[in-house]
Amino acid sequence: MLASQYAEIESAFIAYRGPLERYLTALVRDPEAAQDLAQEAFLRLAREIDAGRRPDNPAAWLHRVATNLAMSRGRHLQVADRRAADLVDRGQVSSPEVETIGGELQAAVVRLVAELPLPERVALVLASQGYGGSEIATRVGRTPGATRTLLCRTRAKLRHGLALAGFAVP
Repeated sequence: MLASQYAEIESAFIAYRGPLERYLTALVRDPEAAQDLAQEAFLRLAREIDAGRRPDNPAAWLHRVATNLAMSRGRHLQVADRRAADLVDRGQVSSPEVETIGGELQAAVVRLVAELPLPERVALVLASQGYGGSEIATRVGRTPGATRTLLCRTRAKLRHGLALAGFAVP
């Protein structure tokens, strides 16, 4: 970054930080969040200036970017609130029946996976650990398309095996 660009960003920060933080505090009603949002807006201004795309009106640009960041934050918080109920409640104790069925299901899955041929077992375990299709394909020595087919058929085998063992599988 050039010295002139640094000076421009610094002068914008000095001139607009206070009003921007006050605006954001009124918008989000959280002074710390407002400071974080203002900082992110100034970082984005620095990136724009460094890329040679200086806004015509930095104050207006900062307010628009900060408003967009605040709206995104609000949407994220709403989704987090809606999904909070889906999180595991560790304070809730499960019944002995649920624990027994869970143990039986786990034993059935372990038995069925152990019966799979090695390439299918390796592909399934890697997929369960979050590896991508191309990584799994390389590991099992197949093309990505063949690996997708292999995983699809392997999962179908497991569902069928679990259904035969008496477990309801979606």
